[in-house]
Amino acid sequence: MVPVVQAASPLDLPSLESLTDYRPKIPLRVYTSDNVLIGEFGQERRDFVAIKDIPLIQRQALLAIEDSRFYEHGGVDYKGVMRAVLADLTGGLKQGASTITMQVARDFYLTKEKLFSRKLTEVMLAYKIERELTKDQILELYMNQVYLGQRAYGFSSAARVYFGKPLKDLSLAQAAMLAGLPQAPSSINPIANLERAKQRQHLVLKRMRDLNYINEAQYQAALKENLHVLAEGQSINNHAAYAAEMVRQSIYAQFKEEAYTRGINVVTTLVSTDQDAAYAALRRQVLAYDQRHGYRGPQEQVTLPRDAAERRKLVEATLQKYPASDTLLSAMVLSATPKSVHAVLADGTGIDILPNGLRWAAAALSKKAPAALRIGAGSVIRVEKDGKGHWSIGQLPNVGAGFVSLNNQTGAYRALVGGFDFNTSEFNHVTQAWRQPGSAIKPFIYSAALEKGYSPGTLVNDAPLTLTHEETGGAPWEPQNDDNVYDGSITLRTALAQSKNVPSVRLLRAITPPYAHEFLARFGFDPAKQPVNYTLALGTGAVTPVQLAAAYSVFANGGFQINPYLIQKVTDTRGNVLFEAPPPLTAAQSIRVLDARNAFITDSMLREVTTSGTGASASQQLGRHDLAGKTGTSSDAFDGWFAGYSGATTAVAWMGFDDPRSLGAHEFGATLALPIWIDYMRVNLAKQPVSTPVPPAGVSLVQGDWVMDEFMNTTTARSIDLDPLQRLIDLFRF
Repeated sequence: MVPVVQAASPLDLPSLESLTDYRPKIPLRVYTSDNVLIGEFGQERRDFVAIKDIPLIQRQALLAIEDSRFYEHGGVDYKGVMRAVLADLTGGLKQGASTITMQVARDFYLTKEKLFSRKLTEVMLAYKIERELTKDQILELYMNQVYLGQRAYGFSSAARVYFGKPLKDLSLAQAAMLAGLPQAPSSINPIANLERAKQRQHLVLKRMRDLNYINEAQYQAALKENLHVLAEGQSINNHAAYAAEMVRQSIYAQFKEEAYTRGINVVTTLVSTDQDAAYAALRRQVLAYDQRHGYRGPQEQVTLPRDAAERRKLVEATLQKYPASDTLLSAMVLSATPKSVHAVLADGTGIDILPNGLRWAAAALSKKAPAALRIGAGSVIRVEKDGKGHWSIGQLPNVGAGFVSLNNQTGAYRALVGGFDFNTSEFNHVTQAWRQPGSAIKPFIYSAALEKGYSPGTLVNDAPLTLTHEETGGAPWEPQNDDNVYDGSITLRTALAQSKNVPSVRLLRAITPPYAHEFLARFGFDPAKQPVNYTLALGTGAVTPVQLAAAYSVFANGGFQINPYLIQKVTDTRGNVLFEAPPPLTAAQSIRVLDARNAFITDSMLREVTTSGTGASASQQLGRHDLAGKTGTSSDAFDGWFAGYSGATTAVAWMGFDDPRSLGAHEFGATLALPIWIDYMRVNLAKQPVSTPVPPAGVSLVQGDWVMDEFMNTTTARSIDLDPLQRLIDLFRF
């Protein structure tokens, strides 16, 4: 905190400690493992760059417009004062009389009051600064401290905010635009007013040419350069907002308010290409689900005033309440017919939506549409533009979703998307949503059965089943297959691949619920959230997506426990390492929670799911056969899941309503979550070779399927709930 001097006498000047020991408030910044900025937390956007690292062209641009005699005067430029007065009298180019040194004095120590006493103090402080600091030190302070609009302090921060580049990579035209901002940073920055920013930029370039900092050819080329200015907020990759918030909470818990001013940098384990792919996949499939279930109507309906000025004010005020969700923009309808809609966006741009863009919401344009559904003048709607520039009506989905991927060898997060839009809901479904896993829990029941001597080739009776009240401890229960189709005796491999409910309950009955319940704990599931009864086989407990991803990783890595982690390294503004994640454990150091043979055999069954079972579209669409996983649909389709892996990546997708209700009679994990997983893995696996599992010692192929060697000759491994005649028939079938 720098001292603020109201009006000091020349003999009562403050200490310059704030300048000689300059400690700017630098925000907390969060990056992916490949150095993409995904989060910035603090009131000020600020970097510190040493003067030797500030490009010459940027320094020259600033001096040209702000203080061309900086290296010649002693703190107060009396020639500059006279030049400014003359310009005012003759109507020439407006020039400020304050030198950069005087601006440093004002910014660090003085109020904005326009008093003679304050101006005198500013002059005396400027002289004192010039005596105690070098010119380069003064310029370094100014170029790191000055406010340049959009919460950006200093030129390095402004370069990122406006152009998404480090300062060293700016062109002459870009450097000149930044140099013009100190005069009026809030009103002439290129995000607030691009035209005024360009006018100011042209003045900077002209001064640079007049001072021979640049030649005529450079001047003309810079004038013609087409500048791409980032929209507000685009300097940060907003695709990882949920992960960035997780980091913020962790750092704040340790450093409190200092977290936002100390210049802490956090490198996460996220991979930017994976994160972008996960974000796009989740949004694409959530919107697809929303489209399947119809238009719900405008977000708000207002009465538009007849007066144009009043109407404009109302439109602006109303649309401010509905910020954009990525490409889904809010718009106010000005007129509507079944064949065309004319609307205005939040920035005042008028748009026309033609028949192709109205087809999905056609019912809302009918005169017979219910009031809550009807689109007309004054309706607030969502619109989206396609690649050809055509607009269509959309809407913000009201369904929740989450996606997470982990390195299944180390536990490092590769991607995390906690919901459709962080600005709409900060609830992180990946880490906070405890939901029923449905059939996604079944592989762990089957894995438990392998320990009891069963195998993928074990026959189980797929026929209606009634559990008595003695077995349930309550009312009799009749579990059912989702499709009400029963196939008689089938193998456990087929039962899992086809996600058969009744065979899974029969299997659980054979190994007992208490045994299975205890077995699940070794995968990291919370025992308190899993039932100790037969519904365990149908996934009536509760898990989070990240917990499920860590559990499936045990099958993927051959039986080892992993602990998901997000933060890889934490440093301060000087580069001091405050924390660094330990290196990944070796195989000898890792905690084995599952026999390698069990992991291998369960993995083989999960691969069957993606080739011939409920997840077969994964292999079909991705064109590879090294995929493993399991669909999951909870009771009444309240939740849709897919958990799976390939190579070193395990990923889990989930969809459901925050206030649990059915997703629809024809919706399943395969229609809801699996498409998200496929879209993500298409990117994740693009350059990965096909992997082939190697059988561990102690397993053998018996009658075409895998068995642990010590169970090769046991009778318990052959059938579950088959009567003697059926078993005899099956001897000839299989």
